[in-house]
Amino acid sequence: MPPVLPDGPLVDEAAGRLVRPYTVSDGRTTATSPFTLVTMVRATGAQTQGTFGLDHAQVLALCERPVSVAEVAARMQVPAAVVKVLLSDLTEGGAVVAGDTHPAPPGHYARPDLELLEAVRDGLLKRL
Repeated sequence: MPPVLPDGPLVDEAAGRLVRPYTVSDGRTTATSPFTLVTMVRATGAQTQGTFGLDHAQVLALCERPVSVAEVAARMQVPAAVVKVLLSDLTEGGAVVAGDTHPAPPGHYARPDLELLEAVRDGLLKRL
């Protein structure tokens, strides 16, 4: 049975967050995978290789659908550097993949929607 995850960080009204952010990543501040704030990540659904803690489980739960690194950090209320370390662990364990979640076939380039581009242009011109 999977662990029950709290809705947010463990917080004491007077003391604030009970677990300091860099404790979550064992003091590591550098990710081993090249994540940016806008990198999209998602859970693979595969059995993970390795042992992960509660914070890893929270990240994994947030990645059930494609989500950006920035959104994971915001929802967990920890610095993005911490989330990048946790995501690196999960990526190395095969639990998360990063990048384009729906890559186009080789040689296939989507044509821009001309109507959408014209509507954006017209809207911008109205604002000038």
